[in-house]
Amino acid sequence: MFTDQGINQFLLYGTTAIGAILASLWLGIVLWTYRDARARSRDGLATAAATLMVAVLSVFGLVIYLMLRPRETLAEAYERSLEEEALLQGIEDKPVCPGCGRPSNALWQVCPHCHTRLKKQCIQCGQLLDLPWNLCPYCATAQGNMPEPDPRQQGRAQGERPGRRPPPPPPSGYDPSPRLEFVDEDEI
Repeated sequence: MFTDQGINQFLLYGTTAIGAILASLWLGIVLWTYRDARARSRDGLATAAATLMVAVLSVFGLVIYLMLRPRETLAEAYERSLEEEALLQGIEDKPVCPGCGRPSNALWQVCPHCHTRLKKQCIQCGQLLDLPWNLCPYCATAQGNMPEPDPRQQGRAQGERPGRRPPPPPPSGYDPSPRLEFVDEDEI
């Protein structure tokens, strides 16, 4: 029924088929390792070393690579950093009133809900400044202890509403343009 030559041919074909399957599996593992290492690292040397290790050690090299590889791919790390940045921007971009905690606008001088003062105007150029600032970053004018103009009268001309008095004159000896000395960074 089975001759020695028939059995030998059957074993030869079976061994060749199993060898071809194992070779394609080995090649698949090597290619998968290369692509995975490239997706997880920008370092070409690390990618080549991981691929070579899997090519030489086969399944054992794959196990070692799986233990040592980075947890996330570069795309996942980038997406995570974008999510973190979006969350931080959402927190930082929303100014709130220190008095009532409601959302406010960066251009508001007072909170419309609780009437807490949020900004002050520069005495020289009229730009809005944060309350603790003593120097205007727009015109470099020192902000003295001058009474601030009423924010409700901003933008109105002095003679626009009859019955209103003009704002009081500055105190005597007040110099609206103090001499500021700027220091270059090289001299510090």
